[in-house]
Amino acid sequence: MKRKANPTLIGTFVVAGLALIAVAIITLAGSSYFTRKERTVMYFSGSVYGLQVGAPVVFRGVRVGSVESIEVSYNSETDAFSIPVVASLDSDALRGLDGKHGDAASDSELALPALVERGMSAQLSMQSLLTGLLYVDLDLRPKRVASTHGTRRGLTEIPTAPTAIQTFRDQLEGIDLRKITDDLAAIAASARAVISGPQLNQALSDLAEITATFKRVSERLDKRLDPLANELQRSLVSTRTAMDGMEKAAKSVNDSAVGFGRTSERVSDLLAPDAPLVQNLQRAANEVSRTAGALREATAGDSQLMVGADRALDDLSRAARALRDLAEALEQQPDALLRGRKVNE
Repeated sequence: MKRKANPTLIGTFVVAGLALIAVAIITLAGSSYFTRKERTVMYFSGSVYGLQVGAPVVFRGVRVGSVESIEVSYNSETDAFSIPVVASLDSDALRGLDGKHGDAASDSELALPALVERGMSAQLSMQSLLTGLLYVDLDLRPKRVASTHGTRRGLTEIPTAPTAIQTFRDQLEGIDLRKITDDLAAIAASARAVISGPQLNQALSDLAEITATFKRVSERLDKRLDPLANELQRSLVSTRTAMDGMEKAAKSVNDSAVGFGRTSERVSDLLAPDAPLVQNLQRAANEVSRTAGALREATAGDSQLMVGADRALDDLSRAARALRDLAEALEQQPDALLRGRKVNE
């Protein structure tokens, strides 16, 4: 006799299976289905061998997203290929990078352009030397030159910067090794020709002669060095003696200058306006001036002294005439003093 299936038991198993499937999906996929994502694109010009879909996108060691797709793009204007790499970034992590922790979705949309303006760029780095896998390294590099394309609409573009190895490889590719090899060969041939030519032998012989001449000159200088040193020593002694004499003379001149300064100070004191000597000279000059004025007044034509002098001169003249007449009379009549003057009849 067959037993009937229990619908309740079957339903329980189905619900349990669905629950296990949901737990497995959540465990395998993580919380990616419950996190807002922001898609971005990065254009790499070099080889991206080792970069795979699902590779991490890291900002200073912290994973903020993953690579979604890797393509190859050709630009007919520049005739160059580029590798656009589309990545999905965590919006919450972007708001954290910009210093904003709000719940609005617009915050994450504004955070990435702000970080790009501050100098954020993408660069490929190696996860492991053994596997050779690459990841995308995001960082603020304002001083490094980054390139943009701007051909994907609706996606925020992050500029890319070449790694140091890529830069070095590009520099090596730009070097013309064949030309360098030809130049080195030409230099080696020129050097070989110079070494094997007669000019080098002549130069070596000239160098030998110059060395011998220099040796002879040095020997002569060695022989004359001692007398020159003695003469120089005597000259130094004479110079030192002369310097001592000059020092003494300078000291004497200094002392004389000091004495002259003191004398000039004394003369300045004597000739000062309020000095006794100057005051006495001033008084004497005043007395001489007054005396000269008095003498000038006394010798004037209408002064009493001049009038009296004129009268005295007149009297003296009359007296002189009288004496002359007396002398003439005595000469004619010597006895006139005894007998008196005779009157002529």
